[in-house]
Amino acid sequence: MGDPSDGGPGPSRPGGPERSAGPDQSGGPERSGGIVWHPGLVDASQRAGVTGGPGMTVWLTGLSGSGKSTIACDVEQRLIASGRAAYVLDGDNLRHGLNADLGFAAADRDENVRRTAEVARLMADAGLVVLVALVSPYRSGRDAARVMHKQAALGFAEVFVDTPLELCRARDPKGLYARSEAGELSGMTGVDAPYEAPTAPDLHLRAADCSVEDLCDQLMALVDAMS
Repeated sequence: MGDPSDGGPGPSRPGGPERSAGPDQSGGPERSGGIVWHPGLVDASQRAGVTGGPGMTVWLTGLSGSGKSTIACDVEQRLIASGRAAYVLDGDNLRHGLNADLGFAAADRDENVRRTAEVARLMADAGLVVLVALVSPYRSGRDAARVMHKQAALGFAEVFVDTPLELCRARDPKGLYARSEAGELSGMTGVDAPYEAPTAPDLHLRAADCSVEDLCDQLMALVDAMS
């Protein structure tokens, strides 16, 4: 059984950033002919006037138990309280619906990230601050998410929630590390499956050295700087 801890860009869209997200840039299945992107009549500045600021995606990556969801949910609450539209896309939550058909093989993990990035892009285009909390172990998938947002003229930041494996094991909120050690679970990210840490994240959160409040303060400062 695979690790249940985790929940390619195409051509640039025509037109400028005032248009909505643009055509499929996912590198997914080939589409039938005759499909074109239908532009909307509302631009990004109009949406920002309603949602409290420009849309963007903040992508939190790290091991299971690193604190991604805790930080994302706290920041979401702060943003909403300040009048800013925000939403958390949590990897486990997405596997209850959108990604319920995916397993934990490498190809399924890639597809999990691709689908999440597509949803985040659409929500960011709608003017929300999208906080993605997803292990997303492969650098290529996270890089593709960044390119996807860049092509749609949307802000994107990769945040590395850097928590030592030993601390993640001690926390073990879902009991996954214990199951891995007992031989009941294989393919555990960071244990017997790879995790490719970001080499140049937009924000490096060293979770072992700071309180949750401090980590959230750093993430809020990033959102403010991107706004």
